[in-house]
Amino acid sequence: MTEKLIAVVGMLVMLGIAVLICPAAHRKHINLRVVAVGILLQLTFAFLILRTPVNKVFDWANTAVNELLNFTNKGSGFIFGSLLNMENHGFIFAFQVLPTIIFFSSLMTVLYYLGVMQLIVNVVAKAMVKTLKTSGSETLSAAANIFVGQTEAPLVIKPFVANMTRSELMAVMTGGMATVAGGVMASYVGLLRNDIPGIAGHLMAASVMSAPAALVFAKIMVPETEESETAGENVKLDSEKIDANVIDAAARGAGEGLTLALNVAAMLLAFIALLAMVNAVIGLMGGWVGLPELSLEKIFGWIFAPLAFLMGVPWQDAGVIGSLLGQKTMLNEFVAYSQLAEMVKPDSGVQLQAKSEIIATYALCGFSNLSSIAIQIGGIGGIAPSRRGELAQLGIRAVIAGSLACFMTAAIAGILL
Repeated sequence: MTEKLIAVVGMLVMLGIAVLICPAAHRKHINLRVVAVGILLQLTFAFLILRTPVNKVFDWANTAVNELLNFTNKGSGFIFGSLLNMENHGFIFAFQVLPTIIFFSSLMTVLYYLGVMQLIVNVVAKAMVKTLKTSGSETLSAAANIFVGQTEAPLVIKPFVANMTRSELMAVMTGGMATVAGGVMASYVGLLRNDIPGIAGHLMAASVMSAPAALVFAKIMVPETEESETAGENVKLDSEKIDANVIDAAARGAGEGLTLALNVAAMLLAFIALLAMVNAVIGLMGGWVGLPELSLEKIFGWIFAPLAFLMGVPWQDAGVIGSLLGQKTMLNEFVAYSQLAEMVKPDSGVQLQAKSEIIATYALCGFSNLSSIAIQIGGIGGIAPSRRGELAQLGIRAVIAGSLACFMTAAIAGILL
């Protein structure tokens, strides 16, 4: 009960941080309806997903995702043969996880070609516009972020981006920071499914819950002070088909997935190597003052442990989870999930409570890190070059807002689990 009360206090602290970041002159413009209804919507999603028979849908989704991962293994087995056998060769990231990104990218492209994703996204967006009363364009982007990434979601509102208000632009950026793309999410499932039961359902729940949270924190930190051209309107996801047929869609998706998989591999190789180098330097410097075991992870743990504690993580685990939060924010969530995957293995030597592991999966489920600022400036700025300056100005705020949205989602999960 104490940890649940702490998580409630943590939610208030996160909202307070957002209010403090909002310029004092603009605080009077904070729309309390959006904040209250957004939090209520997030709590409703969480309660339905975690505490009612609706969670059977996510149990089914968890089973479905695991089956899809098994289908991925069929294709991977044809290419890599016995190298896919973990009993003989152990877990090899390049063979076990990266092919998942390629397959899910292809599958999502096919679902878009068939109109399935447009239907789902439009239904979610319509419900959020009716309840939150946010503009149609920013809400559609937030709904799309549940399923696609931070550069793909803005494409669904491409005609409106150039004329968006500053607050709407912040909402679009925050939505991208607070969620992850479907293909990348599947790779996290591949990393964790053997050690955290129901991981696919938890990650999907995190993305659904973080969508309204992203709008809440965006609207607190950059309140609406202008008139939106899509205020009160339902903007529908464009269903224009750019592929000749299903086969063409599958092929295009596979190609895009390959590019993403190679980027992920290169990013992890570089970041983990750089992390090891930085740790060597920090350890050397720490040795001068009697702290030879000092590392970047430990420093992150000290800094972010209070935040982890405020999400409902038991204090004995807060340092470890805080370290993951720091890695996610300063490096990226893939590095953090990779570290979590190592920690939850039975022979890792790290003793985490099951609740701490689950809260961590919710808190890490977002693209809110420093490198995402550059990604969004490039992606959204490519759609509306005239807004690049504002995108750069809003970058750090969007990272903080996206992180707070993920942390709020984790705190709510901690209360209800």
